Amino acid sequence: MVFAVDFDGTLYFGGNSFPQIGEPNIKLIEFLKSRREFGDKLILWTARHGKFLDDAVEWCASFGLYFDAINDDVPEIIEFWGDDRSKKVTADYYIDDRSLKPYEVFDVK
Repeated sequence: MVFAVDFDGTLYFGGNSFPQIGEPNIKLIEFLKSRREFGDKLILWTARHGKFLDDAVEWCASFGLYFDAINDDVPEIIEFWGDDRSKKVTADYYIDDRSLKPYEVFDVK
């Protein structure tokens, strides 16, 4: 399984505090660490770039959270397709504080 996880407002609480980083979402961090230990892949999927991205990666590492890719597909997906063809990362699950579930929005089951 591949999990793509947002940073601001998802891995920490207080998403409107950019560029500052708020309180860690420990339950999510621990969940992701356990999934990675289980063999799943993790992608940090964020709009941050440059120094702000470096800060986010270092902050995650301070909690023992590491990623197989950052704002990119995991190497296995790139190898499967033969290149990195899309700006949208390929994942089985996308974890983001601004996500909508279609069945909640469109009353589709």
